[in-house]
Amino acid sequence: MGLIKIFTKAKCPKCPAVKEIGKKLKKEGVSVLTYDLDTIDGLAEASFYSILSTPSIVIEDEEEKEVMSWRGVIPTLQEVKRHLSPLSPERVSQ
Repeated sequence: MGLIKIFTKAKCPKCPAVKEIGKKLKKEGVSVLTYDLDTIDGLAEASFYSILSTPSIVIEDEEEKEVMSWRGVIPTLQEVKRHLSPLSPERVSQ
């Protein structure tokens, strides 16, 4: 199964909504990693993915290849699930 990486900053007004999407997906058994761009580790991971705005969401497949991403925008939970479905239909409910 792939995973979702969420990139946020403390003072980002849009970031709480994306964090909430991450919480809901975790409850459904999806692997979600959250990175704070106010930390060195968060910045390092963000630079690997060329993240230049927050919030950002990156969906990876099992081989750590980017499947889909949203940068600087908030997708709906359904949009994220739609891109997860091919990765793990048994783990993500529609």
